[in-house]
Amino acid sequence: MTAVSRHYVLAAGGTGGHLIPAFALAVELERRGHHVALITDERGAAIPGKPDSLPAHILPPGRIAGKNPFAWVKGARGVLEGRRMALRLFESFEPSAVVGFGGYPALPTMLAARAAKIPTLIHEQNAVLGRVNRFFASRVDAIATAFTKVDRLSAKLQDKVTLVGNPVRAEVLALREAPFPPFTENSLFRILVTGGSQGARVLSEVVPDGLAMLPTALRSRLQVIQQCRAEDIETVRQRYATHGIPAELATYFENMAERLAGAHLFIGRAGASTIAELTGVGRPAILIPLPIATDDHQAANAREMASAGGARSIRQSKFTGSELAKQIQAMAQHPETLANAAHAAWNCGHPNAAADLADLVESFGGAPLMDVIRMGTKSTGAPNGKKALALEVVE
Repeated sequence: MTAVSRHYVLAAGGTGGHLIPAFALAVELERRGHHVALITDERGAAIPGKPDSLPAHILPPGRIAGKNPFAWVKGARGVLEGRRMALRLFESFEPSAVVGFGGYPALPTMLAARAAKIPTLIHEQNAVLGRVNRFFASRVDAIATAFTKVDRLSAKLQDKVTLVGNPVRAEVLALREAPFPPFTENSLFRILVTGGSQGARVLSEVVPDGLAMLPTALRSRLQVIQQCRAEDIETVRQRYATHGIPAELATYFENMAERLAGAHLFIGRAGASTIAELTGVGRPAILIPLPIATDDHQAANAREMASAGGARSIRQSKFTGSELAKQIQAMAQHPETLANAAHAAWNCGHPNAAADLADLVESFGGAPLMDVIRMGTKSTGAPNGKKALALEVVE
């Protein structure tokens, strides 16, 4: 056996924003011959999209927040128990590095890695450094970012920073080299509207009426695909019917990559994964940052794409039908204007994010010779001869 194979642990909170880049990194590291384990919470272990080959180790919740001192005590106990569990995993799995993706489940794992003197990295998905990542930023060996400018990240730490971007799904990235859908003065004008579980209602309330305010030359060519909450969908359907605008509505679209491929304009929130996909494919957008997002990070996420000319960002407090119609006209009144915005969005993309992040992670670890010796001499039945893992594992 001559191949160099290492072990890496990824720690991420139980939301898609934290886990999507973690899954992408796991797939890339496994493709390179490494073994990867994920530490998360119960939500993260059950989230769709987890690679089948990636074992998920569940830690107890350890969130220390709010004003209730009893909740602090409970949270602190959870963190300490999670730290002990992570240390047991490290003893058997022997990771070359631990990568934190933010979120409270990452906290005990990163504490354990520091105690065990294992190299640590963090990846920040948003344009504002998250609270857990902020706590570890000065303590880790490397910081991977998704945006050129990241708020709450001290200038003193810039020597640790590597810009890699946010990994996106393979089916979306496959669209990057495809041309922007033909858009002329006579073609259909296809608009894709999504908002997620927290954000779809305001879009359902504003977008139909805003599209109805467009000049006839644009309105008569509209073809809308919109994600709606279940309780809103019939009301939205009636609004579009009243305005005479063709619209396909659903609570969830499985083939989102296909929908994005045909879209001329996106309207929706400014989550990190959304921005990564829009810039990965090159689709112009009107972004309405979620106002309750922690540290207002969605407004920061929209900043780079808007500054480049690939998007318009509208605060929700100013998101009205008339403002939406005004911004759409500015972007789509002339075919070349929309195409230019698409190219500006494309230029903001980081198509090699997963590979670049994996390169950074691979730069940490033991000497290759020791890895080869370890692989070639141990044969206890577990991967690379390791002992059985001590944490609960969800395959």
